[in-house]
Amino acid sequence: MPNLSLPPEAPTLADAVAQAVRDGVASGQLVPDQTYSVYQLAELLGVSRSPVREGMLRLAEAGLVEIRRNRGFRVLRPRVHDVEEIVEIRLALEPAAAAKAALSGTEEEHTAIREALAAMAVAAARGDEAAFWPADRALHDLLLRTAGNNRSAAIVAQLRSTTALLGPPTTASGRTLAEIHAEHEPVVTAVLRRDGPAAEAAMRAHLESTGRLLVDRLKT
Repeated sequence: MPNLSLPPEAPTLADAVAQAVRDGVASGQLVPDQTYSVYQLAELLGVSRSPVREGMLRLAEAGLVEIRRNRGFRVLRPRVHDVEEIVEIRLALEPAAAAKAALSGTEEEHTAIREALAAMAVAAARGDEAAFWPADRALHDLLLRTAGNNRSAAIVAQLRSTTALLGPPTTASGRTLAEIHAEHEPVVTAVLRRDGPAAEAAMRAHLESTGRLLVDRLKT
């Protein structure tokens, strides 16, 4: 039985259910190619079936799940084209956001970005994936929100739920935690120096590297 919980900050029950499923996918509680019942999910989350169905329809529109009539839903494994499209969208959003975060972020926002990178470093040194990936997601989210791109932050979080289906990013991309942390260092260094072009270039290099590795894994 998957261990899922509703996030308290979601604006509606359907949003909360959709986020709970995304979180379940990211944590490996929900796995590709297995069918899950709407009844089972409703009982697990302590809600009625209506918000579960609505949440699943939203995830189906995003390509994360497939609705199976009278059976429930199935988490979909991403294809090469899916990953290429996701990376393309992230490249359209995140490098420019990193530049804007560098130039317009407050000292308080920059401190939070520095702390997120430091949390990644501590987790990497310990080999603690459970702490590393939330810090990684927090860093990307902070950069987008510091740039004033709250909608983009929500889009990127959803896209990352899809690539999470490939397995832990270290396994999916063939990199260690320390190597992934090292890719983020030039981004944060440039942001803290308020060097917009360098922040943009570093984020682009990071995302392009990640995209190549994920696509190569799917092709093998």
